[in-house]
Amino acid sequence: MLNYATVGSNDLDRAKAFYDPLLDTIGMTKFFDHPSGGRLYGRPGKSLFGVLGPYDGNEGTVGNGTMAGFGLESREAVAAFHAKALELGAINEGNPGPRGGENSPAYFAYFRDPDGNKLCAYHFLPRAPK
Repeated sequence: MLNYATVGSNDLDRAKAFYDPLLDTIGMTKFFDHPSGGRLYGRPGKSLFGVLGPYDGNEGTVGNGTMAGFGLESREAVAAFHAKALELGAINEGNPGPRGGENSPAYFAYFRDPDGNKLCAYHFLPRAPK
């Protein structure tokens, strides 16, 4: 599971309307409202994710090559999280599926939030004992 990450937004009301229902699907709820007008979400003792107004007061921009990932408990949870993101207005950046070949234990899905921040959901199947 994600430990801690933030993304910036220039429309925090829209961002919260996106992240409130999306993160609720994986048990991450409002931890507290941030002074920038953004919000931090969490699972007590597990992880923290925030959508914030940039600290320096400048416009929020998408980091080229920057991505945050949410480790989920199953392939079905990855697909459901991705579908919910798209339902809420995200842009598809990669359908749920195996990565690294059909026999790979890695299963990922990618999307961009309404501000263009790239996120993924993933799950790894357990490896067979050697």
